[in-house]
This record gives sequence, structure tokens and C-alpha cells, in this order.
Amino acid sequence: MPLRIADLLDRPELNLSVAYDVPAGLLDRPVEAAAVSDLTRPGKWLQGGELLMTIGLLLPMEPAACRAYVQDVTGAEAACLALGLGQGLPYQEVPEPLVSAAREAGLPLLTVPDGVPFIAVTKAVFDARAEERRAVLHRAFATQRRLTAAATDGGLRPTLEEWTAATGVGAAVLDPLGRLLAAGGPDLTPPPAEARDLLERVAAHGLRGSASSTAGGKPLEVQPLGARRLRGLLLLTGRPDAAARSVVPGLVALLSLELERRHLMDEPERRRRSELLSQLLADQEGAPGRAQDILASAGLLEERVRGVVVEVPSTHPDAPSHDAPTNGTRAQRTTTPKAAAHASGRTAAPGRTTAPGPPADSQAREIAADLALALPGGLVRVTDGAATEAVTTEAVTIEAVVGESLDIREVLGRFAPGCPAGIGAPTAPGSVRISIRQAAGLLGVSRASGEPVEARPSDASRLLLGLGDRRTLHGYADAVLGALDLVDNGEELLTTLAAWLETGGAWDATSRRLGVHRHTVRNRLDKAMALTGRRLENPDDRFDLWLATRIRRDGAPSPTSDTPDTPTPPT
Repeated sequence: MPLRIADLLDRPELNLSVAYDVPAGLLDRPVEAAAVSDLTRPGKWLQGGELLMTIGLLLPMEPAACRAYVQDVTGAEAACLALGLGQGLPYQEVPEPLVSAAREAGLPLLTVPDGVPFIAVTKAVFDARAEERRAVLHRAFATQRRLTAAATDGGLRPTLEEWTAATGVGAAVLDPLGRLLAAGGPDLTPPPAEARDLLERVAAHGLRGSASSTAGGKPLEVQPLGARRLRGLLLLTGRPDAAARSVVPGLVALLSLELERRHLMDEPERRRRSELLSQLLADQEGAPGRAQDILASAGLLEERVRGVVVEVPSTHPDAPSHDAPTNGTRAQRTTTPKAAAHASGRTAAPGRTTAPGPPADSQAREIAADLALALPGGLVRVTDGAATEAVTTEAVTIEAVVGESLDIREVLGRFAPGCPAGIGAPTAPGSVRISIRQAAGLLGVSRASGEPVEARPSDASRLLLGLGDRRTLHGYADAVLGALDLVDNGEELLTTLAAWLETGGAWDATSRRLGVHRHTVRNRLDKAMALTGRRLENPDDRFDLWLATRIRRDGAPSPTSDTPDTPTPPT
């Protein structure tokens, strides 16, 4: 308990007394320190919570001057005022103007009797404060021992219950997606809705920060949990006192250790699901319904699924420094390829051998474990390369199968930020290998665009054009179609040519789309061919015309700047 004014009055060796009938509530004020000053304006030298002692040497006893003095003291938030009385001092009893001003301002006024030096009061205050700190430390040690015993015997829930019992502060542990894992009391089952935004903000920053807020008058605090990667979130509801606050780091450490232990214990299950994914992708001509059975055994029951491939470069920006060799060279392994694949949980892609892994291996396994936790079904595996030669030997890939309804971009943004990622088109479970192939083929596009790329019907040309430099593409289109820009009805000719190409050269369909006679369509195209020097029956000319009109139509979006030295994607 903090030192109160009443505690000082109860000390017989100090023999302090009140100068007027001070209300009991004012005597419960905590005393943070003791100070001595005879200045008439001492407020600027105070920090708040002090027992201010004076002999009133310079204090005039006019009522107005006393009120100004008391207002200065209360304005500095001093706990109380004490006037020294005795022989040889300015006052042998408390002057009435000072008593009236203190009573009017609600400032407790004490008297220090003759024979009690101010230093004795000062020592008493600071001795009590030191004892208070020792008591806080002892309570903190006792609480920490109780938490350690609970963590040793039971895990998350007993630890949280012991914390709440010892501190009165509610606590809950959630996974990185905000799903409740354990709570220390019924008030946090489930967590309050006001805490969701706070949880998402902390989860977005990983282990790099915590956050606090207030909802409905109740303090909320979120701490990240984990050793090297975010494994969970600690939500505290309530305001910890000084002893409890000093134990929070220990609570975070115990809960982080428990989550890391659970992560290691879940490794066999992650391997099992990785093997299920390997069976799903290797079963090229399986029995009808086998793919659905494999997905159902993993808990993924959606009728349409899609493949996802994530590339983890050897220099992934989020990789912790302890995963890299200290000599600056790639770490060498002495295990055989088969043993290395078994030890790391990696699966060699068909037709490829397992080479000694780059430094990205450890990071890829961590990302794969996070994805396995976040993705319904947990069908995730780490491979030495996707089913495309676009993957360089300096990268490791992660393959996953997810339901069509999942917002996979949000999951990738949280657990694989900065990693190139391809998202295949939704398909039936039996055709998921095709979706995985599509996703792997989009990794190069994702590297160039800096964000996950999704396969969509009739979207391949836009993705291809998106890799090119804007000026170069428009220059190509101008070289093919520039002659049409010089005639009065050039826009009409371009529109007709684009419609004819998009309908696959169907004259009737083009005329219906444009609302003109088919002879008008033919006349316009004949004029366009005469101006451009092209022939519609020539496949090369037809391709050039189609590509040029597509560039004009889409505006040739470019994921990079307009500078001509935009790097080309690897092939």
C-alpha cells in the first residue's frame, strides 16, 4: 500500500497533528516525497504528491496572501502542507488565515511540533517509500514463482488463471489470427470486440511492438508472444499495479515458451498434412472422389479449391540474422539429399533432386508453419522448386491448397510479406495440380509487380503486357497502328479492327457489336489494311494487329516506373 497522510499521523515518533478537522478522504492521499521550502511561491519546484514543510518565515498572514500561497501549493498538486511550530520559530501556533485558506482549498494542513526536526519527517517518508518498493518487489517475486509453477504443471490456461488470481487483471492468449487459445477467466471468452483492432495492429507488426487502449472505461493491452516469430498474442484487460506490471515481461516469456513448445509438438501433424498434399498432387489419375477424400481428411470441405505457390528468396528481408552463416557464405550440409529432405520436412518436386538448401530453407519452414496454422486444412509443403523453371536455385518455394472462399491475399500479406506469390485459378479438387502449375507460372510476374498475382480467365495477356515497359509497348503499338491516327476516321477504323479481332474474325458478330452492316465492316477493314500495309489473312500481321489494339485498349499497365531501363523478368 502507498504511504498515506494518515499513516504519518499514526507514527508516534513524529507526533504530527492536523490544524483543522480534515475530512478522512483527504487524509487518504498518498505521499510520494517530502520537501522543505519557505518560498512564497514554491509550486514551480514541486512535482506533485509531496508533503511540503515550512516554518512560514516569509509568509505574510493576511488572508489574501494566505489564499494565494495555498492556491500555489494546491496548483502544484502537493499532497499536504505542514507548518513547523516551536520556540525560536516564527509561529508557536497555526495562524487562523492559513487555516481558513487551507480548509477553503481542501488542502490538508498539518503541524510539526517543537523538537521534531523536518529531517525526521523526511526520513520517515523516504523509509516508507523504500519499504513500499521492497513490498512490491516481494509480491512480484511471489507472483512470478506462482506463474512459473503453473506454467510447469499445466500450460497456457493454468498460467493465465494464476495471473488473474494474483493480480486481478484478466488475460487471454490468442493465435496470430485472433482466435482464442486460452483465457484466465470467463470475461475473456471470447475477447471483447473492442480489442479486435488492437490485436490486428500488434499482429501486423510481429514481435516488434505492443499496444494499449481503453474500451468502455477498461484498459486494454496487447503483447506479442514468440521467440523468433509471432506465435500468439497476449490480451490484458485491466490496469496492473506496480508489482503486476513488473511481472508482465515474465508472463510474456512463460507464455512464449509454451507456444514455442506447442509449435514443436505440432510438427508431426504438419508433416502429415504435407504428405497429404504430396499425395493429392502426385495422384494424376486417381479414383473418382479420391481428391475430395484427401481434402476432407484434412478438414477442407469446399467444392472448389485453388493452388498457391510462395517463393522465399535466400535474402528474404524478414529472415532473422541467426539463420545466416556468420562467415558470409552459404551454409554447407553434410547430410544426404534424402536425409536432408526428411529432416526439414521438404518435399522434392517431381523430376528434381534435393540439393543442399540455401539459407532460405529455415525461413521457408517457418513461413510454411505459419501458413499451415492460418489456412483451413493446413495443406502446405516446402519444396525445392515449383513445377516451372522460372524458380531460381537461390529460392525455396512453398506450395499450398486452399478453399476458393478464403481471402488468401490477406493471409499472404500477414505471414509472407514481401515474398513473390502466385495464386492459381479455382478448380475442382481433382484438378488442383493445374491450379498449382498456374500459380508457379505466375511467380515471375509477382517478382516484377511486388505483390501476389492471381490467375484469372482471359487475363494472361494483361499479365504479360504488365511486365513490359510502357514506352516500349506504346511505341510498338504506334508503329503498327500509327497510320490510322493520321486519318479523320482513324478512331472508327481502330474500333472496327479491335471488334473484329476480339470476335475471332466473325463478320456478322462484328457488325452486330458495332450496329453497322457487315459490308461497312469489310470496307473499314480494307481501308485499315491499306493504310497499315498489313493483311488480315497473314498470321503474323494478325498477331501484330491484335497485340497493338490490346495495348491501346488496356493502356499497357506497368508495375514499375516509366523509365526505359525497367528490368525484364527472369525466364
